[in-house]
Amino acid sequence: MTDYKNLKLIATSNPHIRSNETTRSIMLDVIIALLPALAWSVICFGVKALTLTLFSVVGCVFWEWLYRKVMKKPQSVGDLSAVVTGMLLAFVSPVTIPYWMILIGDFFAIIVVKQLFGGIGKNFVNPALAGRAFLLGSYAGSMTHWIDPASGKAPPMGSVADVVTKATPLGMMKGSGADVEASFASLTETYSVMDMFLGKVGGSLGEVSALLLLIGGAYLIWRKVINWQTPVAYIATVAVLTFLFPKAGSGLEWMLYSIFGGGLFLGAFFMATDYATSPVTKKGQLIFGIGCGLFTVLIRYFGSYNEGVCYSIMVMNLCVALIDKYTKPTRFGVVKSDKKEAAAK
Repeated sequence: MTDYKNLKLIATSNPHIRSNETTRSIMLDVIIALLPALAWSVICFGVKALTLTLFSVVGCVFWEWLYRKVMKKPQSVGDLSAVVTGMLLAFVSPVTIPYWMILIGDFFAIIVVKQLFGGIGKNFVNPALAGRAFLLGSYAGSMTHWIDPASGKAPPMGSVADVVTKATPLGMMKGSGADVEASFASLTETYSVMDMFLGKVGGSLGEVSALLLLIGGAYLIWRKVINWQTPVAYIATVAVLTFLFPKAGSGLEWMLYSIFGGGLFLGAFFMATDYATSPVTKKGQLIFGIGCGLFTVLIRYFGSYNEGVCYSIMVMNLCVALIDKYTKPTRFGVVKSDKKEAAAK
């Protein structure tokens, strides 16, 4: 029989559900998921893909360490979030950009977007995408200089003037009327759907292989690092819209080239699922993914830029608070009328 008089009760603050998962373990899973795409980029573009990624990682870690050292804050480089940011920023950049340029992007991503707003979990947009947007706005020429992997590799050091460049598949799908019909016909003759899926095309160094990014994304879902709602809703929205409204060729063919081209798979699995800048509810994640897909297609169809993944995710990042507000579940004991009054405040 229990001796209730001598029973020791321990009162602790929430949360009461505990897990062995840490920020470091989550980031390590993301790094593992990115490794297949990194290995493929080295095969396609040469050793420069690896050295640029390593340089970006070192740059992000250094900027985070320096900021927190100067501001006399506890060091956070051990959580590996800066490593992930460095890898992702390199992945969304052309392999031909100089090392000093990626270092500037690292500074903007880590210092301006992440640390000035309080550090990990407090940034309102994805740091790697913000860094890319900053580099694109500042160095548009270098950030749109795409190597043709079939014509040679980028040298690890020195000038890339002798490297053969070529328009990306999305660049060849841009335009309207007879122009896009002719360029899309040229695209299908140059690259098959399988080439697009495997990654035998030009583009940013980490975005070209949809297959390996899909494997990495499946690994994260299996490890329960991310939920399936956002990436599936994102890719499905782009697929449906491009299938229903093709600009050239058949609906199926245009759809396949649209979803396998550009950074859709990289953005859907690795950037739109960022904890700090995406909704917390399953319903909110579906809405977020659909919004990302809608903006991606709108930018690709009606914008002057070939790719829409970067800006679509950042636009939806700004809507996360609103999405969370209207998709949060009703608390136990709260009636619907009280919930509506609270939402209206």
